[in-house]
Order: sequence, then structure tokens, then C-alpha cells
Amino acid sequence: MICALASSVCFGTASVFQAAAARAAEPGSGSGVDAALLLRALRQWRYILGLGLDAVGFVLQIVALRTLPIYAVGAALAASLAVTAVVAARVLDVRLDRTEWAAVGVVVAGLAMLGLSSGEEGHTAGSTALRWSMLGVALAILLLGTVAGRLPGRSRALALGLGAGVGFGVVEVAVRLIDSVTDFTNPALYALLIGGGSAFLLLTSALQRGSVTTATAGMVIGETIGPALVGVVWLGDRTREGLGWLAVLGFAVAVAGALALARFGEAPDPGRHQPEPSPSGD
Repeated sequence: MICALASSVCFGTASVFQAAAARAAEPGSGSGVDAALLLRALRQWRYILGLGLDAVGFVLQIVALRTLPIYAVGAALAASLAVTAVVAARVLDVRLDRTEWAAVGVVVAGLAMLGLSSGEEGHTAGSTALRWSMLGVALAILLLGTVAGRLPGRSRALALGLGAGVGFGVVEVAVRLIDSVTDFTNPALYALLIGGGSAFLLLTSALQRGSVTTATAGMVIGETIGPALVGVVWLGDRTREGLGWLAVLGFAVAVAGALALARFGEAPDPGRHQPEPSPSGD
């Protein structure tokens, strides 16, 4: 659980630095997901720093997934939105009010419930059909990005963030389906690579012009609910004896608290101007 929480800190901090770098990168000329944006963002030191934090977070995430159920790790990663909001207050000049701090407290409470109720990871081997399904979902994410990238403003950031979350969710499940990284016949290995790469591309595009917290909120939804269900239904994840209700409550509270920050932790939009004061001075 410590690894899962440390991973959340890495991912949440990385999101803010990557958002700042993506916004500083020269915008593309077309609509939709801009694949070349990733290359332009790599010229920004903040994006490189974010990638470094992501790499550390990914290693910690793998350790956690090899020990805890997917639903516990996923909820812990949802706390990255709380980290994003706090770090954004320093880096992107976002002011956190009492409501935001309350939401952070709710996330912590939900994680505490999960820590008390979660059992060991399931030991059910995933089926071949599940491995191929993960690969199919990973490939579909790029199609989703093409469609979502043409949506306007806030909807675009949310949809792209959701697609990124699904990609990261594929990674979570794929980690449990891979016994050896040298088994090149395992579809889960390619699902991990394609899902992770697509998720980074979609998230980078979402963060360029949208809200950090809105994009990350979509990501939280995509990387928690689906993988948690896969872990329970197909991989045998369970809770401690008699504490299933506490695990469900903790998961719901942690995710709800994280999503609440999407409404109150709005990052500034460089293209948005403050409204002009009325002639009466009101």
C-alpha cells in the first residue's frame, strides 16, 4: 500500500509538470489528437521531469499490483488527483479553498478504509480471451482519441483523459496477466505497451489546452472502475473476511473525493480572460 500511495504522489506531481510543458509547447495546426505534440513537449524540461516521475511511479505501481488487489491499487492511484490539485496550487497558481481540502480529506479517508479491508491479490490466472480483450481495448483507445480530440473545450479534456485512464487501466490488468516479459506470444505484453503509449499520447493532448484536474478526473474514472471489476470477476481479487462492505465504501469514497476535485480544483486556462466589470461596478 505504501508503494501504491508513493506511486500516486509520483503520477499526480508528474501530471502538473506535464501539463505545464504541454501548454508551453507550440500548438499543432490540426484538430484531434496531435501525435507530434509529444515530440514538442519533450523539448520542455518539465515534461522530462514528469516522465521521470512517471517511470518511478510505474515501478512502484507494479510492486503494488503484485501484492494488492487491483481495486486497492486503482483507488490509491485515484488519489493522484488530490496530489495534482495540491501541486497545481504551487505550479499553476490554483488556489485551494476549504472545499478542496475537504475533498483531499475524503480521499484519505477512503484510502484508509481500503487499507483496512483489502486482502491479498487474486491468484486466478487470466484466460486467453481476457488477454486478447486487453489488446483489443488498447488498440481501440487510439480510435477513441481521434474522435474525442475533435470535441470542444472541457469535453475534449474530459474525453481524452477518460481514454488515457482506460489505457492506464489496461496496463494495470496486463501487469497481472504477464508471467514473463520474454514471452512474446502473450497478447497482454503488447496490450501493456500499446495501452501505456496511447494513454500518454491522449493525456498529453488533453493537458495542452484543458484543465489539469478535468483531464485527470476522466483518467481516474477510466483507470479505477473497469480494472477493479476485472480484478474481482476474472482474477479472483477479494477482501478480508467480512469486510467487503468496507472495501466497497472505501473505494467509492476515495474515487468520489478525487472526482470532487475536478469541480473545485480548476486549473487556469491561458486562453480564458476574466470577464470585464460592468459599467455599474458590480
